[in-house]
Amino acid sequence: MSTDQREQYRWLGHLGLIVSFLAALATLLVRRSSIIIHVAVGLVFVAFVVVHIAQRRRTTGKLAAQLVHARAWFKRRGRLGLSDAILAFLTLNVLVSGVVDYIDGRNTPFPLRALTGLPIHFIGWHGLSSVILLCYLVAHILRRRTRLRRSQIR
Repeated sequence: MSTDQREQYRWLGHLGLIVSFLAALATLLVRRSSIIIHVAVGLVFVAFVVVHIAQRRRTTGKLAAQLVHARAWFKRRGRLGLSDAILAFLTLNVLVSGVVDYIDGRNTPFPLRALTGLPIHFIGWHGLSSVILLCYLVAHILRRRTRLRRSQIR
């Protein structure tokens, strides 16, 4: 496989991640009654996350090994590993909270006001998790925007 093909496949993976996340969000913003569509598109996003991790399996393994050593967190590869671990946790949190909401048939409340004192009376665990993931993804994409199109699958 040529370098150009690897870059193109990697770019398609990144594009799939971005589009599927935005589509999952849009299904609720455009039509609140489309929970089944939201679930399906959310699972497509999770599938793209799995593909993305599989594309980076060697790098992911090396970065995960760096997390064991706290001093490594301050080096470039350690920070990248920590960022990947945070993204994985946030994605898993959104998935689990969505499954819990789906099984219960209601929004699972998150006690944000009790924990922080913010004047927010109600926010669901899944909604809050999704907003946090969205913020982190925006920062992640902006920091890596120059490398999104030219990174390669090794």
